[in-house]
Amino acid sequence: MSRLPEAYDADRPLMLRCACGGDHAPGAHDTAVRDAEQLSQDFVENTLVKALFPVDSVRRGFLKAVGAGTARAAIASLLPVGALQAMAQERGPLEKKDLKIGFIAITCASPLIMADPLGFYRKEGLNVQLNKTAGWALIRDKMINKEHDASHFLSPMPLAMSMGLGSNQVPMNVASIQNTNGQAITLHVKHKDKRDPKSWKGFKFAVPFEYSMHNFLLRYYLAENGLNPDTDVQIRVTPPPEMVANLRAGNIDGFLGPDPFNQRAVYDEVGFIHILSKEIWDGHPCCAFGVSDEFIKQNPNTFAALYRAILTASFMASQPKDRELIAKIIAPAQYLNQPETVLAQVLTGKFADGLGNIKNVPDRANFDPVPWQSMAVWMLTQMKRWGYIKGDVNYRQIAEKVFLLTDAKKYMSQAGFKPPEGAYRKFKVMGKEFDPAKPEDYLKSFAIQKAAA
Repeated sequence: MSRLPEAYDADRPLMLRCACGGDHAPGAHDTAVRDAEQLSQDFVENTLVKALFPVDSVRRGFLKAVGAGTARAAIASLLPVGALQAMAQERGPLEKKDLKIGFIAITCASPLIMADPLGFYRKEGLNVQLNKTAGWALIRDKMINKEHDASHFLSPMPLAMSMGLGSNQVPMNVASIQNTNGQAITLHVKHKDKRDPKSWKGFKFAVPFEYSMHNFLLRYYLAENGLNPDTDVQIRVTPPPEMVANLRAGNIDGFLGPDPFNQRAVYDEVGFIHILSKEIWDGHPCCAFGVSDEFIKQNPNTFAALYRAILTASFMASQPKDRELIAKIIAPAQYLNQPETVLAQVLTGKFADGLGNIKNVPDRANFDPVPWQSMAVWMLTQMKRWGYIKGDVNYRQIAEKVFLLTDAKKYMSQAGFKPPEGAYRKFKVMGKEFDPAKPEDYLKSFAIQKAAA
């Protein structure tokens, strides 16, 4: 962490002082200034980490898990300048203590949910009411109508809302990613002999929402296997809690949905897990925690406190040793209302796949909170690929406005931080590298996409 200056030694020989007044020789001026600036920067960064994680054991566990340098860079880049200022000072008075937060009953929302029974919100002086919500359109509408102060989102939803796609245009932000991975393609048990996607012509699939990673990943997977998702299969929007019932009734042949419903289909012996979403894109974002521009501007101290609670929960959720405990915590009716054994299989990654196998995939679901802007750019390419966006897209502008690495370099420089590397890091989807600096080239490389109207 930070390096403290050596104590002054009265017995050391006197030396010629620099003209700047500093206790160093004139020839050592540049080095001394650099050292002082680094000490100052280290102090600011360390202060922020301590403000964000005031509990020593939580802070040590977080730093051990991700490394001190990565921690300071990632935390700083996540926060808008108002919240940075609130955290860097002694905690300011909360503008609003009573908050309503919407969520869908899926394991993706684990950090947001567990922060309630574990007392993370209360520790920050917040009185949070978690509102279980039936579907994603309702989540969107309640945020637009200001019935919720903050919300569990599908990570593409704030992009769509900020662009006015499918709803009124309302500036919305991804404050943190709630989870990575955590999805799967699940098929009806009658299709155990149809593991080759080329045999899926005419299948009916469910996804939770049009503006979802589930929809984009399913479309990507189908197209890579030679199927046009708009003409060769049917894709229906279905609320996650209704997916297993629709599979059982034969209304759909399969779904790309969030957990725990993939595992619940196996538990109920109506489906099997064909492929985990991490096998399509390992580390992909799924759900997010989001707030409006207006909320952050009006409530910077409250937002900072809420952020601390969510991030504390996220880093606890990222620890494999705590997963069984978390399954127990989020299982009750007011939260996920699922058998604890189903949730434990999802969160620990030790699960039955419905095909007679027991798998061990520790990162089947994970909880990395950093909203990389390259993730947003990829989502925008898929929105354009399948006709949700018409015309030209300013990918970087939208990504930097909505995903809160927004203007990260400018804000971090102002606050004395070294800007993080990797805001637009590359990644691979089904073995194909995505370069966020060349989104149009990436888009043009696909043989199957929505035909221009």
